[in-house]
Amino acid sequence: MKILHLFCLLLCFQLSSQAQKPRARDIGIPFDGTPGTFNAITDVKGVEVGYSTIISGEGKNVLGKGPVRTGVTAILPRGRTNNPVFANWYSLNGNGEMTGTTWITESGFLETPIMITNTNSVGVVRDAVLKWFVEKHWYKENFWYTYPVVAETYDGFLNDIYGFHVKESNAYEALNTAATGKLKEGNVGGGTGMMCLGFKGGTGTSSRVVKVRDSTYTVGVLVQSNFGAKRNLTIAGVPVGVELKDTLNSVLKAPPIHYRQEGDGSIIVVVATDAPLLPHQLKRIAARVPIGVGKVGGRGENGSGDIFIAFSTANPNAFQRTSFTKVTELPNDLINPLFEATVQAVEEAIINAMVAAETTEGINGNKSYALPHKLVMDVLKKYNRVK
Repeated sequence: MKILHLFCLLLCFQLSSQAQKPRARDIGIPFDGTPGTFNAITDVKGVEVGYSTIISGEGKNVLGKGPVRTGVTAILPRGRTNNPVFANWYSLNGNGEMTGTTWITESGFLETPIMITNTNSVGVVRDAVLKWFVEKHWYKENFWYTYPVVAETYDGFLNDIYGFHVKESNAYEALNTAATGKLKEGNVGGGTGMMCLGFKGGTGTSSRVVKVRDSTYTVGVLVQSNFGAKRNLTIAGVPVGVELKDTLNSVLKAPPIHYRQEGDGSIIVVVATDAPLLPHQLKRIAARVPIGVGKVGGRGENGSGDIFIAFSTANPNAFQRTSFTKVTELPNDLINPLFEATVQAVEEAIINAMVAAETTEGINGNKSYALPHKLVMDVLKKYNRVK
């Protein structure tokens, strides 16, 4: 009994430690703007996020067996309620994939959850979402069609990506566990095997609360970060990548290293807001995401898929098939605070992903190191960015 009790205490301690994993602000990195309660995309009321994380094996890669470092992330704009939201998207550099965007541009609506996974798993996740719709009776009509939104970044330097380890069940797990509140970051969900700006990357989130006249709005962001050259890493305006150029460099021992150029990779960004924005305005929001990416060191390299989507949870009765409806629109002349909030939240979400990420060894001994918190803060102090 004593051994069992000790084991339970140890397990509780481990779970508690994971829950209290520090974020960028916790270690002292300064950011502009006011975050929401959770400093997460889930600060936008109704938005839910779920993960499926797959980690197994070590050593030499055996196709189909691993090592495996991958997963799936699900973002549900109105939770499990099928009520389409106004949306639009933008691509900085299109060496990547986000399905369903053609109809979003055409219709102005996002009708499905947003899923994020690895490059080779887009198809299986897309098909799984369709099956999930059938099982959950997502559409109440007898006849319906839809185009699931599934985005990706490439994790093949740490993960057995051609082993096709993401299954239908993983997409289901991400969808069925989606919830509001605090979110895990770093090596979780689709971000499990990702690298960013010379260190371990992954999943990150942040939010901003802004005042527009007499109204208060929230902008929330979730990123899957897998992009950028270490020499460009910039944190709080400080050239951290240059200062740490000889520190904890990634170890890439075996293919596909011969095809990798510094800066290759991708980033998917999801922006949510409760501000009453129409599709053309959400395009403008998505088009500001690259400013936040650029602030931390992204350059939209040739080998990068930088694809962004924005949606608004306002106007809950906007989607109608046969009835006329009225909607509320924020005037363009009042939109600037939302642009600034988007840039700020994107910047912080990316750094949050890196701060939370843990050193990961994957296929063939390839290794990506966690961002060294103390060294980062020492660099910021050197540049008088913090005391």
